[in-house]
Amino acid sequence: MIQPCPLIEVEGPPHERGLQYGRLGGERIQLGAARYLEQLKRDAFDADALQQAVQRLLPVMAGFDALYMDEMRGIAEGADCPFEHIVLLNARTELLQLARRQRAAGAPDHEDDPDGCTGVVVLPAAARDGRLIHAQNWDWKAECADTAVVLKVHGIDGAPDFMTFTEAGGLARCGMNAAGIAITANYLECDRDYQQLGVPLALFRRKVLEQRRLAHALRAVYCTPKSASNNMMVSHAEGVVVNFECAPDETFLVQAQDGLLVHANHWLSPVALGKLRDTGIDSTPDSLYRDQRVRGLLSALGRPISRADVKAALFDSFEGDWAVCRPPRPSLRNNLSATVAMIVMEPATGTMDVAMLPALNRSFQRFTLDSTFVPTAAITLHED
Repeated sequence: MIQPCPLIEVEGPPHERGLQYGRLGGERIQLGAARYLEQLKRDAFDADALQQAVQRLLPVMAGFDALYMDEMRGIAEGADCPFEHIVLLNARTELLQLARRQRAAGAPDHEDDPDGCTGVVVLPAAARDGRLIHAQNWDWKAECADTAVVLKVHGIDGAPDFMTFTEAGGLARCGMNAAGIAITANYLECDRDYQQLGVPLALFRRKVLEQRRLAHALRAVYCTPKSASNNMMVSHAEGVVVNFECAPDETFLVQAQDGLLVHANHWLSPVALGKLRDTGIDSTPDSLYRDQRVRGLLSALGRPISRADVKAALFDSFEGDWAVCRPPRPSLRNNLSATVAMIVMEPATGTMDVAMLPALNRSFQRFTLDSTFVPTAAITLHED
């Protein structure tokens, strides 16, 4: 039986809301950490190696926002687990890659497939109800359906309330805030990755959700140093979307066309492709058609696009086990991979629909956030 995704609501100062998060999500937090610890163990990356890697990351994380360290310590205390385990959950992309790259000589290759994702943004002019739609399929380990949560955060000083779908213990993954800003992210890979130590992805995705102004949210993505590549789609309910294809040291933009933006797990920017080498196709060859399928299905409608249309496109089953929406199946490296969740957001109304393991379950839960978004009043031009 597919379990529903639980809602966790927290408020207060950083350590206190961390305590609340840890206490309410402790079982899922411990389970998620145990699974990644087991993966690290397979890569001959023991507790001492994790401790050393975390110590390397802490100055970078604290330099980005020291309050996040307070919150993460609160999560650890509330969930009754070591602080290092919470760092692992918030920097698991970086730490799993570090473990793989530092694997002891002669150890077997247990490399896991990366997060696959197919992201979609429909701008208001192309939407049936005139409201921006921001959605994503998250492809990763099938077992992560048991450790996902929707986290709703209230009352951070100066920040709008926000809601994020994330692995339990994570500060953020994809989500939206009450000011109408939303973010999703897709795995990318290139030949520049892991040559520097940057801010873990979860932290600056969280930073985006804490912004009242779109400009500050965009700055958080564009200007934050990263360890590896990632694609981030940041939208505003007013009808703006900026797609960032991020290398660790450079960022490239991809624009929406005819009110529609779709991105999977390969680089699209011609400028980027002229400057770097896409190394991710080896593990995500299906990316090359997933974005085409979704864009084609939505463009072929010949009418304004609804949330139901977006869901139908993201349910696409072309190529079966290698589809846009895929059931649990062995990956190229024999891991059990799946579309773990489909998340469909409408930031203007503060609604997020989530289906867990959607290839097997077409039932959505609806989560709501009190939106403070107010559309800009139309400007009337008066002739002299």
